[in-house]
Amino acid sequence: MNNKVLHPRALEPVTLLMIVLTSVVGAIIGIQLITTLGISANTSIVGAIFAMILGRIPIGKLIAFKSVHRQNIIQTAISSATFSAASSLMLPIGIPYVLGYENLVLPLFIGVILAMFVDALLLYKFFDTKIFPAAGTWPPGIATAEAIKAGDKGGKNAKVLIGGVLIGIVGAVLKIPMSAFGVAFIGNIWALSMFGVGLLLRGYSVQLFNVDLNAYYIPHGVMIGAGIVALFQVAFTLLNKRSAKKSEELSYSKDAKEIRQGFGVGFIAYLVIALLIAILGGIITHMSFGMLIGFIIFATIAAFVHELIVGIAAMHAGWFPAFAVAFITLIVGILIGFPAPALALLAGYSAATGVAFADMGYDLKTGFILRGNGSDPALEKEGRKQQMIAGMLAFSISAIVVLLSYKSYFAQDLVAPVNHVYAATIQSGVTGDVAKQLMIWAIPGALIQLIGGSKRQMGILFATGLLLINPIAGWAVLAGILLRVIFTYVTKGKRESEMTVFAAGVIAGDALYSFFSSILKIGK
Repeated sequence: MNNKVLHPRALEPVTLLMIVLTSVVGAIIGIQLITTLGISANTSIVGAIFAMILGRIPIGKLIAFKSVHRQNIIQTAISSATFSAASSLMLPIGIPYVLGYENLVLPLFIGVILAMFVDALLLYKFFDTKIFPAAGTWPPGIATAEAIKAGDKGGKNAKVLIGGVLIGIVGAVLKIPMSAFGVAFIGNIWALSMFGVGLLLRGYSVQLFNVDLNAYYIPHGVMIGAGIVALFQVAFTLLNKRSAKKSEELSYSKDAKEIRQGFGVGFIAYLVIALLIAILGGIITHMSFGMLIGFIIFATIAAFVHELIVGIAAMHAGWFPAFAVAFITLIVGILIGFPAPALALLAGYSAATGVAFADMGYDLKTGFILRGNGSDPALEKEGRKQQMIAGMLAFSISAIVVLLSYKSYFAQDLVAPVNHVYAATIQSGVTGDVAKQLMIWAIPGALIQLIGGSKRQMGILFATGLLLINPIAGWAVLAGILLRVIFTYVTKGKRESEMTVFAAGVIAGDALYSFFSSILKIGK
């Protein structure tokens, strides 16, 4: 489709039908995976392949799916439905259930549905700004876009992509995190190096130093310090009007004023949702007026901060520690002294934010590439709008699917495994020494983030690595960075586009293997 042709609409009958069908399937898959395996698979590429196949069926209006833009709409829908059903809805409402507060499940469910929509709308507002640039890495988004482009045009890049997919699948079969390997070829080298080092330190701290980092809350403290500095960096970017205006005129489609408005509206929206959850949950009777005000303000700030941290990590690494960052919020809430029912709602509310934000970033990145990387502003604007409509429809469908099914899952004791970690922490509590540890380790986290600056996000990515238990991924990232440096040196930087396509193929292969192997496990 050339740029003079209008972008296809999400509400066209045949496209709408496919959005509904793929969203239902995506939501069911998401719920199954999070409750049985504790994961949420990336279904974007699966959705894109499904749309490609439809476009090659010579029957009536199905031929319309030959359009890469319609394929983009479908992959946006199934991805949105999968991630939202699993991580934004099913996981959070399992926390009060595991704790025995079944009366809090429905109030929290209402709150996290609203938070999910706010989450995605804020990414839509912030995408292609200095904070979350369209030119940012967003690795899964690149992988899906390159897969769609290869299916549409073929040629040399298609061969490179297929080679990457095969390597990704073989590596995944050998239990190597190939997404981590692939992202090393396209992300910021400084940020990803810190991510890899963090993964290795967490994985081998006991063997190297005879210290379990998690026992001393070191990863959590580092993330708190890095997160605080990251917030100040975002604030400085917004308030430094002169440099922001000059930069935006060159690179971005949205100015700092629009971002500030988004922050204001977002904060108010999260505040209202926190108040609604408190009222519907009946926790007003469990706290004094001062404690209630503190809970609402803290929950609002936690939701917003959680969203930004998850979004930054997702943009740079394609991995995000959503559950772990929500766990930090829970620890701080315990230290403040909120009662158990309030903590259950706090943990669920915090865990619900960030996931839809990150996933929508991936999908908009895919669309941005397919629409010519912003070369046609009118097409880009309309395309984002249609993707957002598809995403909103998918979120609505996933909410209905979860509403109709969560009771049957809970009746079989099928909840996300991490829910038991949250519940055990709330029941056992934490000591005052934890606050001291968090404060101590926040200092190096803040320093690393400060040294790296807002573009490299070294502190956030280092903390992300520390929060994830996957040392093999650390080796994969660092090996990928080394090969990237060698390849760039040998080719003198003249074949960078091929390297990007190869990396996208590796990530796509890993995602496909992860998806189908997970489905096979569920089947068994």
